[in-house]
Amino acid sequence: MPGGGRTPAARLSDPPPPMSAFDTALILTGPTACGKSALALALAARVGGEIVAMDSMTVYRGMDIGTAKPTPADRARAPHHLIDVLDPWEAASVAWWLEKAAAACADIATRGKRPVIVGGTPLYLKTLLHGLFDGPPGDLELRRRLEADAAVAGPVALHARLAAVDAKTAARLHPNDVRRVVRALEVHELTGRPISAWQQTWDTPAFAADTAPPPARIPAVVLELPRDDLYARVNRRVDAMLAAGWLDEVRRLRDLPRPLSREARQALGYRELLDHLDGGAAWEATAETIRTRTRQFAKRQLTWFRHLSACVPVPADAPDVGELVSAAWEAGA
Repeated sequence: MPGGGRTPAARLSDPPPPMSAFDTALILTGPTACGKSALALALAARVGGEIVAMDSMTVYRGMDIGTAKPTPADRARAPHHLIDVLDPWEAASVAWWLEKAAAACADIATRGKRPVIVGGTPLYLKTLLHGLFDGPPGDLELRRRLEADAAVAGPVALHARLAAVDAKTAARLHPNDVRRVVRALEVHELTGRPISAWQQTWDTPAFAADTAPPPARIPAVVLELPRDDLYARVNRRVDAMLAAGWLDEVRRLRDLPRPLSREARQALGYRELLDHLDGGAAWEATAETIRTRTRQFAKRQLTWFRHLSACVPVPADAPDVGELVSAAWEAGA
């Protein structure tokens, strides 16, 4: 079978020989606070799996509470990969993650185990399913100029410039996501085409038919919840994190000998708590901003997932959610 190396007879209990690092992998994703991590532990035990984190922030050491990182007890129940592998002043990219995830999955397979890829970083998921967008290489001088423009005129002005040339990308990027706004403007200036046009071509079936297929056809399940229930879970989770000492965690990160990388600072809530420590918004206003932005992020995650046709939705609050996920993985294999 092109791209997957699977046959209709393949079963979770009897995976086929791997054709790629991801050939036997399974994916469990969904918005923040939907219950992915807890369910993944039970499912990993069921399929003889080890967990590979598909999360852009749990890779950083010391960023534990605010990223809802699996606890030591969780990691004792099942091996976890790509957690605590970078210092918070280091940078990670989607290409870096894909390479490390492939290596982890290959290692897991050599021990006769099943890689279970778990997390909610949408771009990582899209890259895993569709391959890496091969855009133009970065232009350091151009990038520095755009970053300087953002520093002088402000991120909102830079975002407005992007909206004028690529409304589709501007609509999905927050003005404060300067790194991705800069990259989108960089691609447009270097190629004369918006990055959304490149990405539309990159992941449409017509384009895929004329190019190399993704690394594998990976069974991917998205946990879903009614919007009101999800938002209530998000609010409770943020409050629990704050009560568990999230502010102290951020204070320790601020006191490190080196500042957080631009990528690490993008983690939900950390920028707001750093601002609070530096004399910014009051505590209650800071907490409410974190709740709001986390709910907004969950909404953006759902939008991403619904545009990925390979993903199969499963209700996270179903009494038999584990069986439903297993059945979806089985059908996708």
